[in-house]
Amino acid sequence: MSGVAKRNGKQVVLSDPRAIKALAHPARLAVIDELFAGRELTATECAQVAGLSPSAMSYHLRALEKWGIVERADASSDGRERPWRAAGEGLTIDSAEPHASAAAESAMVTRLLDHARRDLLDWLARDDRDEDGWRDITMLSGGGRWLTDDEAEELAEAFNALLEKYPRTSTSERPPGARRVRVTFVMVPTD
Repeated sequence: MSGVAKRNGKQVVLSDPRAIKALAHPARLAVIDELFAGRELTATECAQVAGLSPSAMSYHLRALEKWGIVERADASSDGRERPWRAAGEGLTIDSAEPHASAAAESAMVTRLLDHARRDLLDWLARDDRDEDGWRDITMLSGGGRWLTDDEAEELAEAFNALLEKYPRTSTSERPPGARRVRVTFVMVPTD
């Protein structure tokens, strides 16, 4: 199928406007968040995440599978459950038709920023954040810079190269003492 997602290294790259539009459903975005965070979930578990019935969630999972966004994981040891997983470690939208994908891109950006905001505010509200070494590590940093398009591309590549030094995305790769962290990088022209 020509519209199936492409792979660029570990990234799932969506360029077909129909595949991108498949993302513009809140239930699908909720499940994509969990699966691309490295989790493997059954359709029933995905339904709980999205607030849908298992049968409705199965429909959405098959639609995401059709476009190459998610895939079936290995069956459980007893063979009764076959969970779903992300088809890669990251999801990128790269459409030649920006207007065709605007709604899905907007939904994904809103979800990404809402999650980052929620996680930061939840952390700040915790009473026990002084009990471990994470208080001084947690950060929110921002600022403006004047960059050429070449410099902006270089900065984005450097950020991605830095993240590649820490490739563990799934729970099975978690070393002792590690915590799951949300890392968000936003660079957008403001003028």
